[in-house]
Amino acid sequence: MKNAEHPLPAHQHKNAARKAEGFATPKQDKKPQCARFLPKKVLPIIFLPGIMGSNLRMSEQRQKELHRKDNIAWRPDILGPSNITGAATEKPRERQLRLDPLQTTVDIYDPSGPSDVSGDGRHRNVILEKNFDSPLLTDDPPTAKNRRTAVQKARARGWGEVFFKSYGGLLQHLESRLNNTFFEGKLRQEWRDVVGVDPNTWQADPGLPQQALTEEELKKVVTGCWFAVYAFGYNWLQSNGDSAKLIAVRINQVIDEFKQSGYECNQVIVVTHSMGGLVGRALIHPEYGNLRDKVLGIVHGVMPAIGAPAAYKRMRAGFEDPGVLSSPEESLAAKVAGNHGDEVTAVLANARGGLELLPSGAYGNGWLRVMHNGRDLDAWPKQGDPYSEIYKVKGKWYSLFQEEWINPSGQPFAKGGGTFKRTCTYLDKTQIFHQRIVSTFHPNSYAHYGADSARRSFGEVIWEIDKDCADLAGWHDWPILSDTKQGRIEVVRYDPEGNNNVGALPFNDEPPTSIYATILPPSAPGDQTVPAKSADHQLKSGVFKGIFRQTGYEHQSSYKDPRAIASTLYSIVRIAQSATWTC
Repeated sequence: MKNAEHPLPAHQHKNAARKAEGFATPKQDKKPQCARFLPKKVLPIIFLPGIMGSNLRMSEQRQKELHRKDNIAWRPDILGPSNITGAATEKPRERQLRLDPLQTTVDIYDPSGPSDVSGDGRHRNVILEKNFDSPLLTDDPPTAKNRRTAVQKARARGWGEVFFKSYGGLLQHLESRLNNTFFEGKLRQEWRDVVGVDPNTWQADPGLPQQALTEEELKKVVTGCWFAVYAFGYNWLQSNGDSAKLIAVRINQVIDEFKQSGYECNQVIVVTHSMGGLVGRALIHPEYGNLRDKVLGIVHGVMPAIGAPAAYKRMRAGFEDPGVLSSPEESLAAKVAGNHGDEVTAVLANARGGLELLPSGAYGNGWLRVMHNGRDLDAWPKQGDPYSEIYKVKGKWYSLFQEEWINPSGQPFAKGGGTFKRTCTYLDKTQIFHQRIVSTFHPNSYAHYGADSARRSFGEVIWEIDKDCADLAGWHDWPILSDTKQGRIEVVRYDPEGNNNVGALPFNDEPPTSIYATILPPSAPGDQTVPAKSADHQLKSGVFKGIFRQTGYEHQSSYKDPRAIASTLYSIVRIAQSATWTC
């Protein structure tokens, strides 16, 4: 709007009524009040975050058991320095019970409830930037009934359900850009980073050549269409298949609400980050969300398409912590999720969502290796079955799970506990989930991900036995003497009972001999979490319309990178071109 006008916000009214609400001004104020009316066509954008990207609340029962003052199970946005320190020193037992899949739900905004439990106080993580400009997310006029601010409207769209410090910039960017394209017939300057730009600028894969987006193409897509941006959290502790079923219900509700209000809304576009990509694929699978016809297309960001060996490493040695100065978001997630293997295992061994991030059978053989002096001693899987060859192997020093780490609470299952047997049951279900979605991709899909040789990821996990170990006899069965829980294990050739691993007495009455095995640093191109090998599975699917293999960003902060954002906007517009309308 021009400075000589009072801009009135657009409002969503029943039956898509074309009306506006003004407000009283002093007599000397001669500026006209000008309203922008909502288009009758709506194409919602649904954002699905990655693991630990959705805020969770715990049940009242679990809150009482843990003697907590509030019911917050996971909400990293509101952690201050003292809270982070407390969370970083939290014992595995407390982490296990706080992040129990059966006692947690998504922390959804409900302004009708207490402010600090479900309303604006709880969702104060949503703070819009000063330069945020969306004609469809503005404050209501001062005289409006049941007046809502722009921030409250954003919270009602789920923006407070997600890690806002990580994703808030993207949500605001999409909302502002998609609903501010042309002014007085001319393309807005901020769109010059997408329109007319060679997609190779954003590192488009040459195998899927892309054409530059023209002004006319953009105008045809956005004219008369409203792009309402939503963020839907999900319980990342539970199976992604179960999450997809719940997301499908919410998407149907959004579409139905617009239709009941007189708008034409038939489909949505889904944008995902990391684990959210698995939810998105399950969303269109008939066994889970079964929402193929109502999803126009999907943009996948940094998706571990066939899993990531980092999941194994983190359950053995904790999350990688780059430090607050290097990457505040990833450092916070590492401290709160667990810097040590026992802290992470206490949660993820009991959470199907976390287990579904492990490399699937499609990842291939030999990604878990044991080496000595540059020579491979063994590698798994051998038969393409990591579930039985790695994940459910019990009692080996290189096993995925140290059994004593699984249930530090000591509680039975009904009270939040777990067992190795139950974890194996979860792994059986994980295998089924992996097999069902391995070839499931939306036919109108685009993707971007890190393929950066400077951002090393765990393309494989290598245990290296100390080079000073001269006798490797029976190394498979060396007993664990101690574990640093950070990727260094002390094993012993002779156990403390005086028997060696072949059942004979120690030679010459030697004391137990300690040997160390250490997980080597990551060495594969990627984004410091997902290796390019996993993300490249999307290229091999033969389904994707466009893929951008990018460099320069870390996994969690990928949507803060200009090329990732530009390629996402480009992909959304390309998907929107296939929409059909009656009005």
